[in-house]
Amino acid sequence: MRLIWATRGRSWGFRFLLDGGYADPLPIYERAFAGVQGERTVCRRVGTLVALRFPDPENRHDDSGRRIPHDLVVLPPLGDDVSSVEDAQRLVWPLLEGAFQRVWDQPRAPSRADVESAFGGRVDPGPEGDAVPSGQ
Repeated sequence: MRLIWATRGRSWGFRFLLDGGYADPLPIYERAFAGVQGERTVCRRVGTLVALRFPDPENRHDDSGRRIPHDLVVLPPLGDDVSSVEDAQRLVWPLLEGAFQRVWDQPRAPSRADVESAFGGRVDPGPEGDAVPSGQ
């Protein structure tokens, strides 16, 4: 599974937890979400990428009371099966929810090692040598 995942935690700000195997996921993220910055939910295809945004399914909020969003850029082949936010919550969220449960309420932003540990160490190098969850 290759995807970019940006979110925030209870007390830490918005950041990339998964980088999709890119050394710098920001350009891909910006391209996928161009023009939909203020939308609360998003499902749009940009070439082979699928940009998704949905509120936390467990209704978690940060310390300021804002509902936590999850922004995902799903790459092929998983993205091939996603055509709605509902698809994402059914197909993609189950792959992430356990890891998020383990890191969302840490007092500081999770490190790369924290994220890898939250995924049970099941992390493989992506195309540029960066980590992505394996076995998905």
